[in-house]
Amino acid sequence: MVREILREAEETDRREDELYGDARGDELPEQLRTAEGRKAALAEAKRRIEERKGRPVGPQEPEQDVELDPELVLGRGGRRAGRREWPRVARRELESRRERQAEPVPRDREDRLFGALGRLEENHRVDLAANQAYERWRSTSRDTLGRVMKGYSKPYTPPTLPDGQVNLSDPDSRVMRSKGLPHRQAYNVQSAVTEQQIILAAEISLAAADFGQLEPILDRALAHLSRHGIDEQPEAVVGDAGYWHTQQIQAIEDRGIEVLVPPDGAAREGNRPGWEHGLYDTMREKLKTERGRKLYALRKITIEPVFGQIKYNRRVTQFVRRGRAAVHSELRLVAATHNILKLHNHWIANTA
Repeated sequence: MVREILREAEETDRREDELYGDARGDELPEQLRTAEGRKAALAEAKRRIEERKGRPVGPQEPEQDVELDPELVLGRGGRRAGRREWPRVARRELESRRERQAEPVPRDREDRLFGALGRLEENHRVDLAANQAYERWRSTSRDTLGRVMKGYSKPYTPPTLPDGQVNLSDPDSRVMRSKGLPHRQAYNVQSAVTEQQIILAAEISLAAADFGQLEPILDRALAHLSRHGIDEQPEAVVGDAGYWHTQQIQAIEDRGIEVLVPPDGAAREGNRPGWEHGLYDTMREKLKTERGRKLYALRKITIEPVFGQIKYNRRVTQFVRRGRAAVHSELRLVAATHNILKLHNHWIANTA
């Protein structure tokens, strides 16, 4: 039996070698191996579907690429981060543009499929443009000693095909994982609340981590208050260790607002390696004071109960709409009804 199985395997290998040679046999067709070929094939497929559905076939929309300003990268450590930082910054700029456009997710599955394919191609174009911008910057810039930064230790070839994944039901969402939970398609909800558990701002993020979200959610909360004639700044801003961002913490404190964010997670014993001296030790000492402990303890009775009330008391455990704009509207509706319930309970308590 073993000899027979081996003979069949050898015969299969021989036939495949005759058909494909050194190729694997599952490569893309020749017309889909270039961006131009894929674009033409998708346009033709979309045209046939539009005709089949009896919808008018309009002109193809022009491609929009993100213009990457080198200063955006250099201001975020691009001189140290090197080539990898440029595509990351370009992707962030692309996502910012998509957020401003706030395009709805089509209900038709075929339309969503073409939209997802278009996103993959757009991501690929942005990555290539970011790499070209990096090449131009490096060929004309100089290092700290005034030397031209030419030549690389390792040759680099940009990818010829788009990479990554896109969810076909909600292309705006991302695969995320919370502590102790499996990976799932989700949004990261950000909120700012008062001591009375009133939500001042409710936003969504496409990043699983809370890193970098402290200053944006504070700015949105202050903007909402200012719109209603309240210009008084908060006495302090409190967040858990996931919100530690040195530059943002310093920027907020420069505005006269005290910040209490531990540099070390609750599950960690001792300090984070390399997170010593300077602002790290200053924050640790501040959290050890009586005032620091009192203010940071408020986090457990402000923001944490808000999410508990929404998720467990009101059973709002997932979004029912699709697309960044629709999910954002749904989140704000949930936040508004939460505030109404809080105000209603406050009215009952004061009239009893």
